[in-house]
Amino acid sequence: MKIERLTEDKIRIIIKQDELKDPSLDLHTIMTKAAESQGLFLEILAKAKKETGFNADGHKLLIEAFNFGDDSMVFTITKYKVLKNTESEKVPSNSTKKTLRVKRKHSLTPVENRCIYRFIDFETFCDFCNNLNKHTQISRRGLIKDSSLYLYNNLYFLVISGINLEHKSLIKFHSLLSEFSTISTSNKYFENKLKEHGKIVIKKNAINVGIKYFSN
Repeated sequence: MKIERLTEDKIRIIIKQDELKDPSLDLHTIMTKAAESQGLFLEILAKAKKETGFNADGHKLLIEAFNFGDDSMVFTITKYKVLKNTESEKVPSNSTKKTLRVKRKHSLTPVENRCIYRFIDFETFCDFCNNLNKHTQISRRGLIKDSSLYLYNNLYFLVISGINLEHKSLIKFHSLLSEFSTISTSNKYFENKLKEHGKIVIKKNAINVGIKYFSN
């Protein structure tokens, strides 16, 4: 785990997947399920306080997260508002069961120009293609270079490559994707695993093929 003090109120943490005590945790779980991630963030804050002097006690926190392609996760934690010192919000200094008051923001913009999304079934993938085709505010021209669809362990994985990180529709595109799927690990190892052990459903231009044949 690497912790960097960016400003008085902000730190950046880089964690590799194999550093997590619970190997089942992924970025989506950490950012959407408070119970599973509570211990992790308390550990991070304790370590940050010891190593950099970043003290988050009595503050609300904004947590932003990104995935790196080398199987690392990057968290930016910002303390942005001091809580009112009411009796109900006081936490004893010797308490080991602190409750984090956080606002989580799972960034929709990938750190690198490829990503993998997981669909529960083929019909959901088709629903995404249909909605993308009808979305007037998302321009697909120049947005991505290629996409492939794989079937693996009864789930469908959409591998998107050549993403234009400067494209005006990027945020809306990933936001729509997130409504129908879950972002998966984007490391090369998992992509190779899909190629070796998964079944290729649509090899090239999967999104365009889905729109052409399965949208209405």
